Amino acid sequence: MEPIISAAGLAAELGGAGEPPVLIDVRYRMGGPPGHGEYAKGHVPGARYVDLDAELAGPPGAGGRHPLPGIEVFGAAMRRAGVSAGRDVVLYDDWNGWGPARAWWLLRWAGHERVRVLDGGLAAWTAAGLPLSTEEPPPGDGDFVPAPGGMPVLDADGAAALARRGVLLDARAGERYRGEVEPIDPVAGHIPGAVSAPTMDNVAADGTFLPAARLAERFAAVGAKGGAEVGVYCGSGVSAAHQILALAVAGVPAALYPGSWSEWTAHPTRPVATGPTPA
Repeated sequence: MEPIISAAGLAAELGGAGEPPVLIDVRYRMGGPPGHGEYAKGHVPGARYVDLDAELAGPPGAGGRHPLPGIEVFGAAMRRAGVSAGRDVVLYDDWNGWGPARAWWLLRWAGHERVRVLDGGLAAWTAAGLPLSTEEPPPGDGDFVPAPGGMPVLDADGAAALARRGVLLDARAGERYRGEVEPIDPVAGHIPGAVSAPTMDNVAADGTFLPAARLAERFAAVGAKGGAEVGVYCGSGVSAAHQILALAVAGVPAALYPGSWSEWTAHPTRPVATGPTPA
């Protein structure tokens, strides 16, 4: 199954004769309030809201700002959203795709393979002239039981080792990678050996992903291509999931370092590099 779906493709599936996909609204803006208020103002008809901070991440701490959620918390949230083992899932937001990419990665990691992200999010849906609803569906009765292990995961030591033997991509903005600014975490810079590949360079001006061939060229230019061992980190493991989604569109598998820079810098003994080059 392709990891993304167009607004027209989703509309066709929702209006078709078969069982429609489960729709999940993952409104999330870094540093902003929970997205339920925006969801209530208008969402894709039939979609249920899931909160990234509360249900797609554990409490912040030594493991980073967005550590992986507890399995029971995540499983319960997905069942309330209507997720069942044999049913397709489509995720979206109204920002830059980070929230649904996080949910996509978590579902894939937890064993659900039939999951896609709406390319371009809610903006693409409304630009196509498709309707919104303010009616909030009741909680779903999904039967999904997470079985972790479906996607590769790195810890801090694994990320450091991969930066030496393979390709570790830093998905943050270039100025954060170079150590010129650090608006969130206590130390500026990057993991030694990591390569800068800002995740926002994977999308066009309208928020849709670049074509697969262009993404493959972009990633190949930084060494992330067939046969390479690839990992990704960001500030807290959210935008890195968006990078892994873009890599999946390009046909390149990759591991996630969930703790990312927020966990790395929580331990002052870990080395930090600055400047435009990996070393």
